[in-house]
Amino acid sequence: MPLPLRLSLFYAAYFLIMGVQLPFWPVWLQSRGLSSEQIGTVLAVALWVRIIAIPVAGVVVDRTGERRRALVALSGVAFVASLLYLPAGELTVDGATGGFVAILLVTMLMNAAFSPVMNLGDNLTLLIARAYQLDYGRIRLWGSVSFILASGLGGVVVAGNRPDSVLHLLILATGLTALTCCLVPRPPPPVMPSTGTPLKTGRIMALMLDPSFLLFLGATAAIQSSHAVYYAFGTLHWRELGHSEAVIGALWAEGVVAEIVLFAFGTAVIRRLGAGRLLMLAGIGALVRWSGTAVAETLPTLAALQLLHGLTFGAAHLAAMRHIASAVPVDRSATAQALYGALATGMGTAIAMTLAGAAYARIGAASYHVMAAMGLAGAVLALALASRERHRGPEPAKA
Repeated sequence: MPLPLRLSLFYAAYFLIMGVQLPFWPVWLQSRGLSSEQIGTVLAVALWVRIIAIPVAGVVVDRTGERRRALVALSGVAFVASLLYLPAGELTVDGATGGFVAILLVTMLMNAAFSPVMNLGDNLTLLIARAYQLDYGRIRLWGSVSFILASGLGGVVVAGNRPDSVLHLLILATGLTALTCCLVPRPPPPVMPSTGTPLKTGRIMALMLDPSFLLFLGATAAIQSSHAVYYAFGTLHWRELGHSEAVIGALWAEGVVAEIVLFAFGTAVIRRLGAGRLLMLAGIGALVRWSGTAVAETLPTLAALQLLHGLTFGAAHLAAMRHIASAVPVDRSATAQALYGALATGMGTAIAMTLAGAAYARIGAASYHVMAAMGLAGAVLALALASRERHRGPEPAKA
């Protein structure tokens, strides 16, 4: 089986999970009797677990070189953990269907195993793409296509008043991801460690204290975290505005279509702009998108704003992969990927998600204004990163 196809199948399966979970997991949690604050807590805890699980996995695989073995093992554990949501969701606490504590515990276990899967998969794909001159964006876009299909199917399921089916779809997608992880190839021999010796703390600290890497982490954290209200309460907010589940699924899908276009043509774009300037555009896009979402009610306006997902997520992610591929040595690439996953998309989003639950319960859609401010902060940090890139010269590596 060709390498691009094997890697594309992994992304397609993984984003089946995300296509169900991001738009409709809060709907399942709500059907189990959880309040807005409890939903925000469950989603935030999943992100806090990332902060521990992803760096541990990254350091281990950089020490051992066993990226693929870790990927297969962790995805298998995640599938088993997903099955535990079935009994957890049937518990009764204080008269409400579903046990908040039980769901919280399963979420912790599930994400301890599942959180590193995307980072390890991205790390393997970047190493393989670098060795064989593959286009990362065109491999990754199949994950976005899969997200569209899954979110559309989820919309149909929820529209049929079957929130339990959201969990069933999640379990199925997690099982498929575990199977496709077995198809992901090992990286070529030159990127495997020759001694298996532990990484020195000084080398990790050097990465963390690199000003460009810190600006990169800060910018990506602010921009990715600005999606917190959208991820946690976007579907619920649109339902409150009177939009149907089918329309909501289409809105989620539309944003990802813009993301697909970015991934398809992103290599040429990022060669021209560099990681810093592309991140700056993502931050500006977040400022516009969330400011508009806070006040938008009509479908045409929401649809126009959703197109900005190509910038706020797609451009930010592609810029992140570019920076890691071009600015980090191979023997620390998994650790760098882990720091990005744990701190930028993990801790930052966890903090934002924790605040989002309380904010949305009190001020509703106005909480999107806070997300807009985070996007602006990300744009400012990205501008500083772009300035350093400009003084350093063009990046030679291919994203």
